[in-house]
Amino acid sequence: MAGLDQLQAILRYRRDAMQQLQQARGLGGRPPVPEGYNPHQLLFVNNQRRGLGVGRPPPDIANQILLNNPHVRRGQPAPPARVGPVLNHIKMEDDVLSYSSEAGDQIGLYIASHPIEHYENYFEIQILDVGDLGQIAIGLVPEKYPLNVQPGIEPNSVGYMTESGKIYLNHGRGMRDATQQGPACEMGDKIGVGVRLVDEHARPERRGRRVFFTKNGQEVKSVYLSARFGPLYPAVGMQSEGEEVSLRLDAVWNPDDVTQMLVDCGEEDWLRLEDIRLNGNMLEYTGRGHSIHDVGLAQAKHPLDTANHYFEFEIVDQGEKGFVAIGLARRNYPARRHPGWNHGSIAYHADDGKLFHGSGMGMHFGPKCSRGDIMGCGIYFPLDYDDEAENPDEDGDGDPGIPDYEILDDPINNLLWDSDDEDHPLMWPPIQRHHRRDVGKKVKVFFKRNGKLIGLREVNVPRGGFFPTVGMMSCNEKVRVDLHPLSG
Repeated sequence: MAGLDQLQAILRYRRDAMQQLQQARGLGGRPPVPEGYNPHQLLFVNNQRRGLGVGRPPPDIANQILLNNPHVRRGQPAPPARVGPVLNHIKMEDDVLSYSSEAGDQIGLYIASHPIEHYENYFEIQILDVGDLGQIAIGLVPEKYPLNVQPGIEPNSVGYMTESGKIYLNHGRGMRDATQQGPACEMGDKIGVGVRLVDEHARPERRGRRVFFTKNGQEVKSVYLSARFGPLYPAVGMQSEGEEVSLRLDAVWNPDDVTQMLVDCGEEDWLRLEDIRLNGNMLEYTGRGHSIHDVGLAQAKHPLDTANHYFEFEIVDQGEKGFVAIGLARRNYPARRHPGWNHGSIAYHADDGKLFHGSGMGMHFGPKCSRGDIMGCGIYFPLDYDDEAENPDEDGDGDPGIPDYEILDDPINNLLWDSDDEDHPLMWPPIQRHHRRDVGKKVKVFFKRNGKLIGLREVNVPRGGFFPTVGMMSCNEKVRVDLHPLSG
């Protein structure tokens, strides 16, 4: 008889378990059963919830997760896991973040989909454009962080304000710290945030972390975070029209990597080397070459003048796509932009033979160029041209950040800017937030291929002068540059 009672108890146990399973699958308004759970596990969980204490806990540790889940205890479905980043007043295209112009002056925030981990403990941004105010911030925030404030303002977050270099740290519980100060950042600078563990011998729940900030590969400041901060997510904040950065969540910080150090590094002839390495007189592309946002830029330290009016390079290796360009650009030309694509620049592109003049839409100009070809660019200055008067900002006076450039009202520019193809990926809007002022004299910019003149265009020299500029955009591209050739 005892054996029969035991058998009936087992049958009732299984019948109740199957009913509980059907209810959990949607017939009774209960949450779905996670994959891999059996009826015995579910019955144990439900009995524990009702306080019956029936059954023995199965060995699967996942039952404890169910018991500790508040959504399961209330009979509610758990919130879905985040499958992508959080964006507020920020647009994202590939790895480029830009402030949404419809937001007015409201703060925009990007929060990554995954927290920073000990094996992925560093990320960085590069400032492509400072916009109207330059209110770009980078930092770490908790998952449930307000979307209308910069990193470092609300509890359990830290942020680096690139315009001022000020670091904001909020420990929570009314404990704020804004005493740390790093260097200010400008267009083209790379700013990174990394985390390293401290108190390694302490228990995991008591281990603190040190958050460090880098500028162009060099560590500039660090702050200590206690263990109670919990998981922290990479975050980027913006606040004004035109602000734009490229984001590298997979960046690796190596303090000994010379390609991430400040671009001057003793090379007297070069002002900027972005995703381009200088090897003697050879420029080598070091970027990823995945999209139009991976442009490498090299810009000479001094503008062309009447004493040095021409430069050239030889294409040693055209790489995968041959996206090499030679031209002239204003100082502080935006990063990640081929010369010729933006205001204050003009360039001859090797891959299609087109001339680009302040626009992403080029026009047919000359032959395509490939390995072994020598491409040259220069300026025919008028006889009354005064270098010192026309280039007042060469030594740093004035405001070189203002794009004092004027597009000429000629058929070429009308063709470039009156295009109806506004959705073309290269058709970025012109910079309109600054008034054009102090535009220099008209000069004639000319281009050569293998010593033969291809053509010339009359343009206005931007304030500060026209700087020799080289652009690259596909892997393995190499050019041999001569900034001071004997002939031109």
